[in-house]
Amino acid sequence: MKEILTVSQLNDNIKFLLEESFDFVLVEGEISNLRRPQSGHTYFTLKDDKSQIRSVFFRPFGFSEKRNSFELEEGLKVICRARLNVYLPRGEYQLVVESFEPLGVGALQKAFEQLKARLSGEGLFDERHKKDLPFMPERIGVITSPTGAVIKDILSITGRRFPATDIVIAPARVQGSEAAGEIIQALRRLHSFGKIDVIVIARGGGSLEDLAPFNDETLAREIFKSEIPVVSAVGHETDFTICDFVADLRAPTPSAAAELIVPERLELMSKIGSAEQRMTSAFSRQLAVYKDELDDLRRRLKDPRRFVVNLKISVDDLKDRITAAFSHRKQTLRHELGQLQLRLAHRTPAVTIRERKILLKNIEKDLCGNFTLSLKAHKERLLKNSAVLESLSPLAVLQRGFSITRSVESGAVIRQTEGLTEGQDVNVLLARGSFNAKIQKIF
Repeated sequence: MKEILTVSQLNDNIKFLLEESFDFVLVEGEISNLRRPQSGHTYFTLKDDKSQIRSVFFRPFGFSEKRNSFELEEGLKVICRARLNVYLPRGEYQLVVESFEPLGVGALQKAFEQLKARLSGEGLFDERHKKDLPFMPERIGVITSPTGAVIKDILSITGRRFPATDIVIAPARVQGSEAAGEIIQALRRLHSFGKIDVIVIARGGGSLEDLAPFNDETLAREIFKSEIPVVSAVGHETDFTICDFVADLRAPTPSAAAELIVPERLELMSKIGSAEQRMTSAFSRQLAVYKDELDDLRRRLKDPRRFVVNLKISVDDLKDRITAAFSHRKQTLRHELGQLQLRLAHRTPAVTIRERKILLKNIEKDLCGNFTLSLKAHKERLLKNSAVLESLSPLAVLQRGFSITRSVESGAVIRQTEGLTEGQDVNVLLARGSFNAKIQKIF
């Protein structure tokens, strides 16, 4: 070969050959070395058990984020639709991925599984967040298509089971790219409408693509923060959506939702009738028990009228006895008074009174003389004893500056240091007053 190529020329030729020979390719492999820099692009290696190739997914040039709603994960097996590209500065070739699908499962199913796992990890599906449904709702809000068979079924069942229940329809699309947004707006309108006891989000069955609006993350979070209980009635019994998991109750079908929410009027009336019969029977039995107890008490209790008659007779008898005793006592006192009057008439007290006066004067004179002499003698003896006591009183000693010290604990007078301890509390008596002290040092 006479032509000598530079490295750049060789890489240009390789680039031309590869990119012209391979337009778009579908490549199956496992994702590894996944990284997402701040640019928003996704870089990874696509590999199998024998080889690997560098790959890049440029977000601005690929499909919209909504079409590739699931996230690439390390170790995920995918089928990529890509173009071959040669990066000249390094002489490397790589795949520029336009779109990708999970291997063995659809993109919508993978997105559903990823969103379910993320919301479950955040606690949006926890039972502790579920609100109880009202027993007998007065007004039910229904979010669904106003022209579909679903609303007709709901109206028919609620009208048959409990006609007094009001149904407020919040129309919204239940299929298509704009359905999730309309359902969210309908949910908000029902919250601002007024008194809504429970909200039903309903749709008939369909494919995973048809039910995609009910797997929307924004709708799931709107249902989670709803202050009104939400019932999800989407699809058939075998269909599950994110809306089912985050709602307060999942109904297998829209018709089942109506039956779960609205009680059966005839059944309620039957239960009320049965309860009334049970209450009447119980009341009758209890009344019979009380009647038997009352009859027993009547038999045990004697006629009170007889007791009252006996009391009246006793009162009359006591009255007669008191009257007779009073008359007898009155006569006796009159007789004694007459006897005293006769005795007093025979003995006049004037002489006795005169003699007693003279005797009293003599006794008074003697008592005054004796008392004066005795008082004088006692005064002299008191003065003498006072002088002796004054000379012997310890208070006189205290007046000269001395004091008396006692133990606070025993009250004994302290005459010597023997037996004292440092820190002991003592009381010191002065001529006027006293105070407590603590022994600090003994000499």
